[in-house]
Amino acid sequence: MTSLSKKALQTKLAPSPVGPYEQAIMAGGWIYCSGQIPLDPSSGLMVGEGNVEEETKQVLKNLLAVLKEGGANASNVIKTTIYLVNLNDFNKVNKIYSDFFQNEICPARACIEVSALPKGSLVEIDCVAWLG
Repeated sequence: MTSLSKKALQTKLAPSPVGPYEQAIMAGGWIYCSGQIPLDPSSGLMVGEGNVEEETKQVLKNLLAVLKEGGANASNVIKTTIYLVNLNDFNKVNKIYSDFFQNEICPARACIEVSALPKGSLVEIDCVAWLG
């Protein structure tokens, strides 16, 4: 039995982790991206000031930066999970999300309402991408 090789992905174009985790792990042709919130990678400050559309744009920008570090882009994404503090924001987030994932086949996904997110964020998104 062989062990699966894995590699941590780290880019300065996305926020540094705020805990004991990596921005993403590459393993066996897959990239597992940790959840991103709307932090500006340069300043570490929140983007959007409570505007869920602006927050979503920054979250997706951060995810794309991590994916690019692993040699992937939005078309490689197989699955996402969206975490929303207010499920009433679903349509606003969905519009921006659909602009970002303009693939022939959109990723599978789940959308979950949560009671709170780190740093007061309104939205967090994680993803899994395939490099195959």
